[in-house]
Amino acid sequence: MTKRQETKKKKTNTAQFFDYSMLAVLICLICFGLVMLYSTSAYSALVNYGDSMHYFKRQLIFCVAGLIGMYIIAKIDYHIYIKWAKKIYFFSIFMMALVQTPLGKEVNGARRWIKLPFDQQLQPAEIAKIAVILFIPVLICNMGREIKTWRGIMKVLLWGGFASACVLFLTDNLSTAIIVMGITCIMIFVVHPKTKPFLAIVGIAMTAVLAGVLILQQLMNSGLGKKLSENFRLRRILVWLEPEEYASKGGYQVMQGLYAIGSGGFFGKGLGNSAQKMIIPEVQNDMILSIVCEELGVFGAIMVLLLFGLLLYRLMFIAQNAPDIYGSLIVTGIFAHVALQVILNVCVVINLIPTTGITLPFISYGGTSSLFLMAEMGIALGVSRKIKFNE
Repeated sequence: MTKRQETKKKKTNTAQFFDYSMLAVLICLICFGLVMLYSTSAYSALVNYGDSMHYFKRQLIFCVAGLIGMYIIAKIDYHIYIKWAKKIYFFSIFMMALVQTPLGKEVNGARRWIKLPFDQQLQPAEIAKIAVILFIPVLICNMGREIKTWRGIMKVLLWGGFASACVLFLTDNLSTAIIVMGITCIMIFVVHPKTKPFLAIVGIAMTAVLAGVLILQQLMNSGLGKKLSENFRLRRILVWLEPEEYASKGGYQVMQGLYAIGSGGFFGKGLGNSAQKMIIPEVQNDMILSIVCEELGVFGAIMVLLLFGLLLYRLMFIAQNAPDIYGSLIVTGIFAHVALQVILNVCVVINLIPTTGITLPFISYGGTSSLFLMAEMGIALGVSRKIKFNE
């Protein structure tokens, strides 16, 4: 056999990959989310807007637009983001700064949105997530072996920390700031050869948080609870520690959500038969999982978490088989984002942590969140297209 024939044979034995499994899981999550959104929001939409399908129709438009965008992004060679990543990073900072201008819009007491034409709004903190996912891998790749040193780690943390600080101080969004910083830390953890120092840092941080909670509880018992409750974030912690005592002030949503979970049992009351959705404030947003538990029971919640588990598994598969470190780190960042958001939302719903306002990906109502999440899925699918296997 000639050299030319051998080369030709090698080329024909190489198969290009596309993750249809991930696409199928994603479509299942989106369809399930639309069904649950309609079931959850029909009553409040009818009362507030005179149309039971108000939230459903808006979310459907965003989902269709997101799927079209995902298809287009999946066709783009992800290496092009290397050139634009830093520009996207600073653009996200600029967009968050606009929240503090007259263009900013306040919703339910929080100023986190920018006004858009046709009565639309944009949450720029979502741009910060995708900016960090694209830019931090560029930094890590450019550093090479320096990322294995504490100096290199600190450089990356400074860039991630700056974006996180901008999310916190410009948009007053602590939960998204935690996610942005979490994405940065997970990427560093993945590329660093040592594990023990990171586990030690996590252990120290958890001990500090636990100590802070115990001190706060002691202060409450000493009669300083009323003074502490004047601070918005401290009030959320107080509600988390004693939701029954603060049920009339800030614990109403949490308590009603727990009642919904408890009343659903294992198999639930049936789709559309929830009673708590009529009284839980903004139930279609971060508390939608409690209605899933009430209508479909613990079994339904397990099925949802299994779907997220499958999605994360496919993202991990793409990250492990990506053709280069940049593609691998991008998908790792997307994995971290989805995982952190799901974990935080579930923990809030079952009152393991204070309320944060974090939505459940692909299921909770939210146009900006859905569009940017699907853009991230498009990037992951774009990376999967570059994977090649020998037949």
